[in-house]
Amino acid sequence: MKFARHAVAALVLAAATSPVFADAKTESFVEENANEVLEALNDPTLSREERTELFSGYMEEFADFNAVSRFVIGRYANRFTPQELSRFQRAFRSYALAVYENELDAYRGEQVVVDRSIDRTANDSIVDTRIPRADGQAMNVRWRVLKRNGEYQVVDVALNVNGNLIWLAIEQQAQFLSLLDRTNGSADALIRKIEQMTREVRAGRR
Repeated sequence: MKFARHAVAALVLAAATSPVFADAKTESFVEENANEVLEALNDPTLSREERTELFSGYMEEFADFNAVSRFVIGRYANRFTPQELSRFQRAFRSYALAVYENELDAYRGEQVVVDRSIDRTANDSIVDTRIPRADGQAMNVRWRVLKRNGEYQVVDVALNVNGNLIWLAIEQQAQFLSLLDRTNGSADALIRKIEQMTREVRAGRR
């Protein structure tokens, strides 16, 4: 699975004056690799811990969590000490993995189906997919894909959480910056908050 690991500076969606359909290669890239991620949850012979480990490995290929974590704290990334930044990035990675696994776990055994895609620019596409279930329910998942140096990169994912499509990085940036502003840039306060959020996500799966 070829997900690039390099950082993407800006994850906010750029306004497009005349969007067009993305090319078939972009859609195939998302469909094939997203299904590999889901397959990490499919093996009934694996324990939950083993599935989580396998899933996390695929997601490490899927996104550069360190780069995304720097995005979500904006200017504070340069204000944290190296030790604080490292601790925060570990906490954010655990939280992001827990969110993705929690939301996708209900769709184990299913397949990602591409519905449509739109080019924001020549190298920036949004691919809309759904994961249908036999009971008629479906999860909508939206993928942000950039093409850099001839390679595709998934840089953010929007999941249907409680009926709303939420871009994880963009959504968390507002929340994290607000907390940092209120606490005079306290890395410890942010890390405690993220660890609490992670525990809540994991508790919801029990």
